[in-house]
Amino acid sequence: MQRINKNLVLGLLTLTSSVFLLFQLYYYKYYLSPKNGAVFPKIKGSKVGQDSSRWYVVRKFLSLMSSHNIAVHLIDPLLLSLIDADLGQLSSSTEGGQSECKYFCVPRDYTTFALLDKAWKPEVGLFREAERVGFQWLKVQSKDPRLEGMEDLSGTEIALHYIFRLAAHVIHLVVFYERSGNYLWHGPLRLKPHMDRKFAPFRKLQFGRYPGAYDRIELLNVSIDGLMVQIPKDPSKFLEESVNSRFVECRYREARSFFQVYPDDASLDAVEFRKKAKVLLHLAALTLNSLGVRFWLSSGTCLGWYRQCNIIPYSKDVDLGIFIQDYKPDMIPAFQKAGLPLKHKFGKVEDSLELSFQAGGDDVKLDIFFFYEEDDYTWNGGTQAKSGKKFKYLFPKFSLCWTEFIELRVRVPCETLSYIEANYGKDWKLPVKEWDWKNSPPNVQPNGVWPIDEWEEVIQLY
Repeated sequence: MQRINKNLVLGLLTLTSSVFLLFQLYYYKYYLSPKNGAVFPKIKGSKVGQDSSRWYVVRKFLSLMSSHNIAVHLIDPLLLSLIDADLGQLSSSTEGGQSECKYFCVPRDYTTFALLDKAWKPEVGLFREAERVGFQWLKVQSKDPRLEGMEDLSGTEIALHYIFRLAAHVIHLVVFYERSGNYLWHGPLRLKPHMDRKFAPFRKLQFGRYPGAYDRIELLNVSIDGLMVQIPKDPSKFLEESVNSRFVECRYREARSFFQVYPDDASLDAVEFRKKAKVLLHLAALTLNSLGVRFWLSSGTCLGWYRQCNIIPYSKDVDLGIFIQDYKPDMIPAFQKAGLPLKHKFGKVEDSLELSFQAGGDDVKLDIFFFYEEDDYTWNGGTQAKSGKKFKYLFPKFSLCWTEFIELRVRVPCETLSYIEANYGKDWKLPVKEWDWKNSPPNVQPNGVWPIDEWEEVIQLY
C-alpha cells in the first residue's frame, strides 16, 4: 500500500478551507448584508456601547441624495428636539471636528427626512444606485388632491412617501407639495394591499398617520455628527407645527352629490356675494394671522365648506370661531386698521363675547364667536340686543385641523360632523334659507338676561 503524503493532504485541506471561507465572505457581502442589515464598525470616539450603524445608513443615504443633486432636510421630531437644545453649539460651516456620535446614533428604528416635490424628478437611476449600495426601497403613492375639484375628481397618483431600508434601519422620506393656499402639504402613508407591512416599522413613523399642512420652511445648513445636514432654521417652530399639522380635504364627491339634488345658485347676486365673502375671509385670516390668533370656520361658513365646498350664497356673512383664551385686546383696532369697522360687540371676555365687523360699504359682515371650554363640552354665547337675553350654544369637545377653502389654508373642527350636527341637527344636508339664531339651532338654550346696569358694556352697537 502506498504511503499517503501528509504534506499534500494538509495543503489540500488548507486550500479547501480557504476557498470555503472566501465563498462565505462573498455570500455575506453580496447577499446577506444588503438584505438583513450590514454590521458597521463603531465610530471612533463614539459613546461606549452605542451602535454607529444608524450613522452609516444616514451617511450613505445623504451621499446617495447628494450624488443625484436632491436636496433633503431633516424633519425627524426626536432628532430635531435634541438638535434644538444644542443648536447654538453646532457648526454651520465645517464637517469635521465632531468625534462623538450624539444624534444619529440614538437607538431607534428610523430617521425621517423630507424633500420638496418641485426640487427633484424621480429618476430610475436614483433607485438603481440605491439598490447597488445596498438599499431596499418602497414607494407609497395616492391620488393627487390638488387636481380634485367640483368639475374633475382626478385619478392621477403622486408619490407621497419613500422608504429606504438598510442594515435594519429605515430612512423615511416624506414628499412635500405646494398647495394653492401658499403652504406645504404632505399626504398620508397608506399601504396598498400588495405591500409588505413588515418592510418598515410603519406604526412608529410619525409623518403619514394623517395628511399635514405647514408654513414654507426656511432651512439651515448644520454639521451634525460630522455630516452636513439641512434642518428647519427654527426647529422649535417646526416641531410645534408638526403637532398641530393635521389636514382634512374638502369632500368634493359629497359636494357634487349635493349639487345634483340641489343645483347651485349661479345668479349674479350669488356670484357677487361669494366674491365679496372670499375677499373678506382672506382679509380676516391675514389680520388674525398677523396677531398670532388661532381661528376656524364656524356656523354657516363651516357648513358651506363641509357640505358643498363653497360659501353658502344666502348666508350673507362669514362666521369664524376663536377660543376665548386666544382673545387679544388689539384685535378690534387691527380689524379697523384693515378697513373693517366694528358693527357690534356683545358680551365680555368672561362671558359670551361676540364681535361683528362690517366689510366697508358692502352688506357682507364678519361674525366672530368666542368659545369657552368646560370639562365635557364647549360653548359660545349669543345676545339679543333689544332685550338683553343671553343664549348658549353647546358643542361636543373638538380639536382643530387644517383644510383648504377658497384658496386659503384655514382651520376647521377635526370632528366636523359632530360639530355641524350640534349646530344644525341631523338634517344639515337640507338647505334652509329661513334661520332664526335664537330658536333654530338644536344646541341653543336660554342663558339668563344681562343685568341692566351692564348693558352699556355688554351691548355695544355701532
